[in-house]
Amino acid sequence: MAFFLLLLVLGILFFLIIPLICFHIAFYVPRPKNGIRQTTPLPQGEVYEPYRELLEGWTQEVKTMPHEEFRITSFDGLNLYANYYEYAPGAPIELMFHGYRGSAQRDLSGGVKRCFALGRSAFIVDQRGSGRSDGTVISFGINEHRDCLRWVDFMLEHFGPDVKIILTGISMGASTVLIAAGQPLPPNVIGVLADCGFSSARSIIKNTIRGMNLPADLLYPFVRLGARLYGHFDLEETSSVEAVKSCQVPAIFFHGEADDFVPCSMSRENYEACVSRKQLVLIPGAGHGLSFPADQEVYLKALGDFFGPEASAQ
Repeated sequence: MAFFLLLLVLGILFFLIIPLICFHIAFYVPRPKNGIRQTTPLPQGEVYEPYRELLEGWTQEVKTMPHEEFRITSFDGLNLYANYYEYAPGAPIELMFHGYRGSAQRDLSGGVKRCFALGRSAFIVDQRGSGRSDGTVISFGINEHRDCLRWVDFMLEHFGPDVKIILTGISMGASTVLIAAGQPLPPNVIGVLADCGFSSARSIIKNTIRGMNLPADLLYPFVRLGARLYGHFDLEETSSVEAVKSCQVPAIFFHGEADDFVPCSMSRENYEACVSRKQLVLIPGAGHGLSFPADQEVYLKALGDFFGPEASAQ
């Protein structure tokens, strides 16, 4: 009897500890020391080297640009922060979300430059667990899309009923805005820009596990259980590929064909599932999150043509 009790206890510990380890690897963000979270460095790797100087230059330039800081409280009580860069009074605004374990400063400074080139203002958000924002759990767009909708409400309150908003995201931020676009939106939201987003949390996590030469089908249930037990969210509550089946605003998808982190096929899946007016732009040779720096001319032209003069102050 004691032996079977021991086996039971060991089994329970196994099914608690393995999900806990998975949770810490995939979703947990440590609380910052002294209340200050360190600036996220640019990713390493050969794919980023040709653009490192350009990306660092954009980051330094945007740091010095005039801006306003805003704060909201999330549905679960977190303080979330964003910076607003105004191109011109009344210009359309891109509400922008960064990627997994990124930050607004690191991932979206190029987006600010791009917005200004198109005659738009930029509103760049530090997602939960990043930058100045509170939180210790990343939920792959599940809770983040609720934050996106809260920011939309805030923008209507602050900028007034005539504000025009484009929901923009890169990597996990792209999946965040696509999930949000599947919800009822005010008419002020005139479109979505999704750059290298994944089709679902399940798909990208399994893809990452396979990339580590580990059994994805065996380990993924433990990852999902870790999210439920310790992060208090369900990875499969929704997904971008499901949400775009209800999308009612124009959506443009970008993806680098050399992306070795989020497969280009995932943007194809999102594009094919989307029921609104849409366009898919693939950038040859571009790695993850590098479509704009890799071909700024094509990127800007595609955006300008897709949204038209309605989405520009010029």
